[in-house]
Amino acid sequence: MTHTDAFRSDYQAGIGKFHSARQKAFWQAMLRHFTGKHNELMNFEKVRRRLHLHEEHYMGVRDVPLDQIVGSVGRYKDFTATFLPKHSKMVERWSRVYAATNSLEGLPPIELYKVGDAYFVRDGNHRVSVAHELGSKTIQAHVVELPTTVPLRPGMSDQELEAAEAYAHFLEETGLARAVPDHESIELSIPARYHELMGFIFLYERVMEKAAGHPLTTEEVTADWYERVYKPAVELIRKHRVLDLAKGRKTPRTEGDLFLWLMNNLLLLRHQFGDDAPVKSFSGAIKSYLEEEHVSVPEALQSENDDSVILTRRQVQNAGAAAGIKRGA
Repeated sequence: MTHTDAFRSDYQAGIGKFHSARQKAFWQAMLRHFTGKHNELMNFEKVRRRLHLHEEHYMGVRDVPLDQIVGSVGRYKDFTATFLPKHSKMVERWSRVYAATNSLEGLPPIELYKVGDAYFVRDGNHRVSVAHELGSKTIQAHVVELPTTVPLRPGMSDQELEAAEAYAHFLEETGLARAVPDHESIELSIPARYHELMGFIFLYERVMEKAAGHPLTTEEVTADWYERVYKPAVELIRKHRVLDLAKGRKTPRTEGDLFLWLMNNLLLLRHQFGDDAPVKSFSGAIKSYLEEEHVSVPEALQSENDDSVILTRRQVQNAGAAAGIKRGA
């Protein structure tokens, strides 16, 4: 068989494979109709915009797992989430790619963008689709990474993407990624609460500037807040397995959610009682939280004596006044 004959034979086989893939796409669409299960590729440009991605750097050629390729730059509407072809008019190109893939020459590596643990096709959507149908686990690709500290992974829901967008805005406004490059991600179950978290950092900024007697940079304030306020609270939460203890009850779902609960509880008591507040530390607030959830407080937590950074009522009042002056300026 000549090279041309072999290509024609593989091309015809590709047509059959294409129609089989289209059948799968049809049944997946039907299943989605009844279950509402997500079956769309992610739009790279939308992700880039929502996560405020700017920098790029080339990582070289590498083998990329097909199940981590979750979106496309321009063809996200032409394929399902598993890269099954959606349109019959794609048959010729798809079948040619199938034939070329099976030829001795093969095809060059595709081009991908990498964001977190997810990949997006810049060039080579049909090759990814064919690779799926051939049962391949990986595909060779030129990879360009867009660095981000926002968690992005395959299979994320729209709500999770909304949270990722809110977190990206939080990182940009607070400068946390610049101030503490190795920080752990702060996950909140309700995206709107990142604004509340920013409010606490803004309040902390006013207190720090009052103490220092001069303006501070956003990065200085955020780094200090992360190391002296947020991190100690999370370490206590983990040390005493608080989320596990209160599991199944009306409990915050993430460490970030619980941190906000603790801060709100402590500041409310400060507003009401000043320096005579019955609870003044994160360990005390955690005990209050567990008691409110009707959970037995561990003995080790009962004897905890942390030196949390807690604002006094006068500090809160002064910071609030300063914040009002700044807003009115």
